[in-house]
Amino acid sequence: IIDGRYHTECSHFIAMSTKFQDCLRPNCLFSVRHVHPTACRSQSCIRLMALPIKNPIRISPSECWRLYLKEKR
Repeated sequence: IIDGRYHTECSHFIAMSTKFQDCLRPNCLFSVRHVHPTACRSQSCIRLMALPIKNPIRISPSECWRLYLKEKR
C-alpha cells in the first residue's frame, strides 16, 4: 500500500510512504502462511506479487512539481 498525494490537474501520484500487508494465502510464496518449504517448486503457488495499491491521502488541485519544473524550462 502506497500513501501519497494525487494531483488532479495532471493525474500524477507522488508517493509519500509505504506499508507492507501480507495476503495470508497458503499458496503465496511471499506470505508467512506459505505451506511449502523455502525451496518451493509447486506449480500451484503464486510466484508474482500484485501491483501495490495507491492510497491518495492528500488531493492537490494543482500540477505536480515535475510538470511545473518542465514548463519552467
